[in-house]
Amino acid sequence: MSDVKKVVLAYSGGLDTSVILKWLQDNYACEVVTFTADLGQGEELEPARQKALKFGIKPENIYIDDLREEFVRDFVFPMFRANTVYEGEYLLGTSIARPLIAKRLIDIARETGAEAISHGATGKGNDQVRFELGAYALMPEVKVIAPWREWDLLSREKLLAYAEANDIPVEMKHRNGGAPYSMDANLLHISYEGRHLENPEAEAEDAMWRWTVSPEAAPDAAEYLDVEFEQGDIVALNGVRLSPAQVLTKLNELGGKHGIGRLDLVENRYVGMKSRGCYETPGGTIILKAHRAIESITLDREVAHLKDDLMPRYASLIYNGYWWSPERKVLQTLIDETQKTVNGWVRLKLYKGNVIVVARDSKTDSLFDKTIATFDDDGGAYNQNDAGGFIKLNALRMRIAGRLNRK
Repeated sequence: MSDVKKVVLAYSGGLDTSVILKWLQDNYACEVVTFTADLGQGEELEPARQKALKFGIKPENIYIDDLREEFVRDFVFPMFRANTVYEGEYLLGTSIARPLIAKRLIDIARETGAEAISHGATGKGNDQVRFELGAYALMPEVKVIAPWREWDLLSREKLLAYAEANDIPVEMKHRNGGAPYSMDANLLHISYEGRHLENPEAEAEDAMWRWTVSPEAAPDAAEYLDVEFEQGDIVALNGVRLSPAQVLTKLNELGGKHGIGRLDLVENRYVGMKSRGCYETPGGTIILKAHRAIESITLDREVAHLKDDLMPRYASLIYNGYWWSPERKVLQTLIDETQKTVNGWVRLKLYKGNVIVVARDSKTDSLFDKTIATFDDDGGAYNQNDAGGFIKLNALRMRIAGRLNRK
């Protein structure tokens, strides 16, 4: 008999967590609290409440929280201040949502007196690590129930059979039959895994993509977009001030319209395997391009290069679940310090899958000096003769070594 009396389940209402809810009731005989996060996944969340009620969850134990502003303001924007990309391509849309979900799971556990949390991450995936590292950092004594590490329902077909046997409704079955894609969506991205994507030779189905048109089907006319930054965060689009969630929502709409942000990636998972996924991150792709553009005129060269040196480490910390770690917090402090001067605007051209920077400026913090950079007469602002001494000093060690290597 388990000593867990109450558990908080991260509950989407989809196939995996619907099965888990019933499985927890049958195998742990404990009170279940469900938590459904609205991170901007674009789906109706009320069905999750109705499913929970159907399986006997008390109304006061059903949490459906709108976390969209917190998600973008406190997680997505801080990540993009570092221009974060994992393995050169992945914008970490799934990874960055997990620390917020873990935080809220622990908040609810404390509010309700629960000793345990539970999640639907598989034993093969990264999310189990992200959820649990976050939970232990925030509530060291918490118990974690990970059904995928305990049960024998180790395929999506077995999950569907279990759902049918227990009268658990399942939506989003694939139109051609069989299990649906494994999907994750929030305001930053939507991901797809499973089915024929498990064969790296197979091209993704055109009908799979949900947020973006193909670049071939995008409008023939380019669209211009003005993006305004304050301390590294976007605060306005085309002169209209918006909240963080509104910014990302609008950028997703524009990027999707122009076929921006599709990615087919084989990534190296934390648990050691290679895994293929397809991603749509239209808004994030635009943010990254615009942010690097405004930094190009507002950051000192060595500060910018230091940030670039640190970024892969920062990206790995997020990917591997260390958002709440001391080292990530220290890195964030350094990154945020660099952003105090990242103020100004960038003009972008969106066209058939491309984000093209066409202009940028900062009235208060630009380090671009036209009198020095000009190819015309600079009036003595820059002494070109200085370059000779600089070059000789930097070449000195190589000249010495070169003499020793003479034959």
